[in-house]
Amino acid sequence: MSREKKNHPGVYVPPPLIYAIVFLFSLLVQRWIPLNTSFFKTQTAMIIGLTLLAIGLVFNIPAIVQFVKTKNTIVTAKPATSLQTSGIYRFTRNPMYVSLLLFYTGIAFFIGNWWTVLLLPLLVLVITFYVIRREENYLERSFGDGYIEYKRRVRRWI
Repeated sequence: MSREKKNHPGVYVPPPLIYAIVFLFSLLVQRWIPLNTSFFKTQTAMIIGLTLLAIGLVFNIPAIVQFVKTKNTIVTAKPATSLQTSGIYRFTRNPMYVSLLLFYTGIAFFIGNWWTVLLLPLLVLVITFYVIRREENYLERSFGDGYIEYKRRVRRWI
């Protein structure tokens, strides 16, 4: 195993960029294959969008604060300095990715694009297989049984 692979997960495309690329692609698809957007002009859509954004903050802020307090890195191409298992990490192993998914979906309701919503499963698959699985393998190598036990107790997403 190369030293480089051992010292970080090997995720070179920042996950927020992946969310942004899929989001922008959904806007292009809407231009190519337009779907009716009238629902997104309703108060219900606004409330759903705001709710998703607010819930996203509930996941994101504590996760980032915890990383700052523990002097860990959120850059996926750098080595982790510690295993996060407390706070919001007691409920999900990936609160930042959950929050990005909630932000992505909430913004979809403001922008008014069904393609953004329809591409959610693709986005979840890309994040799961390109990012999360690599991170899990890395964390298992780095933190061993401690991470395996944590993984057994706490769900990947929610």
